[in-house]
Amino acid sequence: MEDERNHNISSSSLPSFCKQLASSSTLRESMELDIPIIDLSVSNEELLVREVTKASEGWGIFQVVNHGIPMALMRQLQVVGKQFFDLPETEKEAVAQDEDIEGYKKNYLDGIKAWDEHLFHRLSPPSIINYKYWPKHPPQYREVNEDYTTHVKKLTKKILGWLSEGLGLPSVTLTQRLGGEMAQYLIRVNYYQPSSKSELVIGGAAHTDIGAITLLVPNEVPGLQVFKDEKWLDVEYMDSAMVVFIGDQLMRMTNGRFKNVLHRAMLDKERLRISWPVFVSPRDDMLVGPLPELTGDENPPKFETLVFKDYTQQTLKSWAVEKLYSL
Repeated sequence: MEDERNHNISSSSLPSFCKQLASSSTLRESMELDIPIIDLSVSNEELLVREVTKASEGWGIFQVVNHGIPMALMRQLQVVGKQFFDLPETEKEAVAQDEDIEGYKKNYLDGIKAWDEHLFHRLSPPSIINYKYWPKHPPQYREVNEDYTTHVKKLTKKILGWLSEGLGLPSVTLTQRLGGEMAQYLIRVNYYQPSSKSELVIGGAAHTDIGAITLLVPNEVPGLQVFKDEKWLDVEYMDSAMVVFIGDQLMRMTNGRFKNVLHRAMLDKERLRISWPVFVSPRDDMLVGPLPELTGDENPPKFETLVFKDYTQQTLKSWAVEKLYSL
């Protein structure tokens, strides 16, 4: 079996890879419309299958427009998220992290070129939700996030369906292999304060997403970047668009056919950046590895099949702070 650490950008090799990127961090340029932008309102399903598959194979990231999530709801999501971070520190600390990954965290690290302030909690399925990490203020927060979860789950299933068909598999395949209705949905509201030293300080260090697929809503302030062709490229902001990332698990399930995109978040000198990624992951107890339908004598498995929880733990251990934030 091919060593997983040498294939594409696997999470276990990420810290050392980030060091290699330091020399290329000045290669920043606008990517204009290079990242695929896919209009989901078209009636040609075969076209949609080709477009999302091609984008996942070549980029590992694409933007979708006319995706069916009401614009008013996306605006409400942004409003209640911003209102939470505007609260006094004592109120934000009421949902602070303790032993879990969920909750509010503020950690501006001295001596490390990265700032971290975020709110993180599970959205679905109901059996994994712990509402003590959901803010009580603003009072509309829970209603808005529950409504948004319903819509984002529908969109995720559509995208996974098209990706399944692009692999030559039944449309339900990837959804089912991620656990169906028991797949995990988690939201992280990233809060990036302005910095006069934005060239030196990174909001979110370079990484690939541990889960299967991520759907992100940004605000209008630029800063999201992806690494492709030895360059950091800016992701163009599009009003009402959703940014879709392929994560580690879809790369592993497709035996490397889909790319797990390396990305990072930069700070703005004067303006506040906020983003709302929803991470979609398998159930913790699920075995995840190359799908048997996609492997064989001519295409042997490139990745080890692992319980997702074990994969997560191994990856987080490799993300030691002094290595992960080495740019």
